[in-house]
Amino acid sequence: MRSIWKGSIAFGLVNVPIKVYAATETHDVSLHQVHDEDKGRIRYKRVCEFGHEVEYADIQRAYDDGDKTVVLTADDFKQLPEEQSHEVEVLEFVPVEQVDPMMFEKTYYLEPDSRSPKAYVLLRETLAKTDRLAIVQFTLRQKTRLGVLRVHDDVILLQGLLWGDEVRAADFTALDSSVKVSANELKMSSSLVESMSTDFDPDRYTDSYQEELQQLIDAKLDAGDDIDTEKTFGAKEDEDDEGEGGDVLDLMAALRASVDKKRTGGSGSRSSSSSRSSSGSDSSASGSTKKAPAAKAPAKKTAPAKATEKKAPAKKAPAKKPAAKKAPAEKKQAS
Repeated sequence: MRSIWKGSIAFGLVNVPIKVYAATETHDVSLHQVHDEDKGRIRYKRVCEFGHEVEYADIQRAYDDGDKTVVLTADDFKQLPEEQSHEVEVLEFVPVEQVDPMMFEKTYYLEPDSRSPKAYVLLRETLAKTDRLAIVQFTLRQKTRLGVLRVHDDVILLQGLLWGDEVRAADFTALDSSVKVSANELKMSSSLVESMSTDFDPDRYTDSYQEELQQLIDAKLDAGDDIDTEKTFGAKEDEDDEGEGGDVLDLMAALRASVDKKRTGGSGSRSSSSSRSSSGSDSSASGSTKKAPAAKAPAKKTAPAKATEKKAPAKKAPAKKPAAKKAPAEKKQAS
């Protein structure tokens, strides 16, 4: 697996360097569209309303309010502070049963990214022992997201959550009518459930449609019912992940300072927490933590931290353009 993102978990005054991996993948057979007459591959072009074909690098995003349209450039998005954040901030810890599974989205594996995984193990064991989920906020693909941290097979998972206003209310008039269920009907239904009860094993279930589709494709290939096509996609270049985490963390000092801060009413707001995390980003990258006196550091370092955040996008801007030119190939593959 290749990591898709690198950052750190802000756990009180402890920063846990991590690498993020997609935990799931699709097994669907990849199909393309072709012209039924000459079997030519169907390609989609990006064409603007004025009839010009547009390169992906020249495309910008816009918002239409019905009467007017506002164009948002890459520089506009760079002004948003959350876009450049590589921190998974722990907001609070809640009981597992209080988060409805309906809110869960995509799942990611988190791997420790430091020479010592002690901080990672500490957070993992704490989540397992307390039987709680860590509610977190993070930024991925230019979107601020809500999520939870939970443990699965000794690995910390980051699981995206829908925002509260993204879950629809179930309002069905058919359920308003009064329906009576007899005791015998309920007993018989319960007996059926009991007779079919077992432990869940996902390996027992297979996608028969995809299996039969693959068998059909293999049969047509074996029968010579195919056409010669040029290779449409080149191999992706492997990018080596460089850099390692820092030294062993002074966990006890950081945890003690975090607890003391909470006891003295220093929970603060979301913005003040982000400012603290930003000002301590250099030390977190190396795996170090601040001792109790560091609680005064954010006030002194707030201005330098903001300056650093403003400079970061300018340095990264040239690196984004080549990445944007590769996007057409990915779009074509999706078609």
